[in-house]
Amino acid sequence: MKLRICGTRTLWDAVGDGEFFCPGCGGDRNYRRLTGRRRFTVLGVPLLRRGTAGPVVECAACHQHFDPEALDHPTTTRFSAMLRDAVHTVALGVLAAGGSTSRTVLETAVETVRGAGFDDCTSEQLATVVEVLSADIGHGSAFDPAAEACGAALAIELHEALEPLAPHLAPAGRESILLQGARIALADGAYSPAEREVLATVGGALRLRAEDTARLLAAAARTPS
Repeated sequence: MKLRICGTRTLWDAVGDGEFFCPGCGGDRNYRRLTGRRRFTVLGVPLLRRGTAGPVVECAACHQHFDPEALDHPTTTRFSAMLRDAVHTVALGVLAAGGSTSRTVLETAVETVRGAGFDDCTSEQLATVVEVLSADIGHGSAFDPAAEACGAALAIELHEALEPLAPHLAPAGRESILLQGARIALADGAYSPAEREVLATVGGALRLRAEDTARLLAAAARTPS
């Protein structure tokens, strides 16, 4: 064996921990956040400082090191919750904009929300939430031209639910959320102007181009239910 007389060694210090989605393992894992101190070594003994290293994120399972940006990706559990909340918010937005108590619309919304993971969702629950929302804003439609502030409030809710999710979805996934909202809006007939406005906001929050949103909504309207 060749003896290595001198070299550089990095001494790592843990400065935090938690759970993240490991790009190496492809699943949720525990991690340690590390910062390093480089040392010049002679015969394996650290002697002189050679600067710092990191910070890095070390997976507790595979022990690979990743840039801290890896923590920006939600865990599987968090991603599922974000997706569930996004579909629920879109459904409420469409219902509030339509101002409809149609049984068909509510049943379609319930089916959509249950499919996203809210297994115990009922028509009565959604109707109550929409009623409370309408009472809070003072209008039956969140996008009533006379209720510009309320329209802005609903738009903010949609952006807050959808924008953090959009970067982690493939185009097909973002389109799917928009089309689920379109399906609810079309359950009682053609889109109303208010429903179109909500769905356009949904498309924008999901980082879909305006022309793509319009194309998808038109295609959904042509598809038999």
